[in-house]
Order: sequence, then structure tokens, then C-alpha cells
Amino acid sequence: MDVKEAIRSRRAIRSYAPRKVDDDTVRALIDAAIQAPSAMNAQPWVFGVVQDTARLARWSERAKAMMLEQAGGDTKTQRYVELLGNPSFNIFYDASTLIVIGVEKRGMYTDADCWLAAENLMLAACDVGLGTCCIGFAIPLLNTPEVKHEIGLPQAGVAVAAIIVGYPTATPPPVTRNEPQILCWIR
Repeated sequence: MDVKEAIRSRRAIRSYAPRKVDDDTVRALIDAAIQAPSAMNAQPWVFGVVQDTARLARWSERAKAMMLEQAGGDTKTQRYVELLGNPSFNIFYDASTLIVIGVEKRGMYTDADCWLAAENLMLAACDVGLGTCCIGFAIPLLNTPEVKHEIGLPQAGVAVAAIIVGYPTATPPPVTRNEPQILCWIR
């Protein structure tokens, strides 16, 4: 698959087979991630890989509870109150693998660097037939002291991106994209 095809065919996958992604593939995805550019070539990213489905299920329940507690003050989260309250909803969509991209110490450009790495990882996963989805609901939980400890992130560190990876059971159709809004083109 060429890069244009990967960009146009990558989707947020929310339905996964229970098959675990093998270690070599996970390492290859992380290797693709670290090929991303970073501000001043700092390469600040660190990675946590979680393939313990029981742990992911526990984390899902805790993350849902945290999001429901915060829902009152956030309009976007309020739209998901019913879903988050559903006991059968798993925020990780039962994917076999969660890859957390974070930094040991947050800096001015570290979040952008991590998201560049995340996009590389997701495009590389698409290239080998794997599905991915960014899980924003997981971020508050991943940044609690106890979960940081579980994934090896120092207390000063920050989990920036939570990407699930797995074998898709369904691929959604393309989403219509709005025309780009080019605010200026100075020549």
C-alpha cells in the first residue's frame, strides 16, 4: 500500500477479533512511530504496550466512571453519558492491544511530537491490515498515579495518546470530508 492509499483508507475501527497482535508486529508499529519528526529532533516519546484484556476491561470501567464524573462540565462528554453508563460498553472496543504514547516530562512541543508518532503508527497498522482507534476516554485514567505506575510512566510524565490496535471485524465506509478552509494564501 502506498502512503496516499493508507491515508485515504485508514479508519477509526471499533470492532475487533479477539486475536492478539504478535510482538514483532507491535515492535514494527512502534518503529514506524519513532520515524516521525519531532521538534528539534528531541524524540521525547515513550511507549507502553498493554495486551492483558482483563486489565483493559478493568481500566475501561474505571475510565467510564471518571468520564461520567466529569461529564457535567463538558458538553462533548455529555453526549456520551448513555454510552459510558452502559455496562457492556468497553472503551477499548475489546481490542487485543493498547499502545500508550507518552513523555517522561512534558514540554512545549511534546504533545505534538507524540501525535505525529501516533499517526505514523496508525498508518503503519493500516498498511499491514490492522485497525486502530484513538481512545480519548482513556487519557484521564492513564494519567492517574496508579496507572502511570502500572505502565512505567514516571509521575512527572504524561500519557498523550492511547491507540488501540487489532484485527478488524468490520471496516466503516469512508467519511465525507469537508472542503479545506484555507484562511489565507500569502504570496
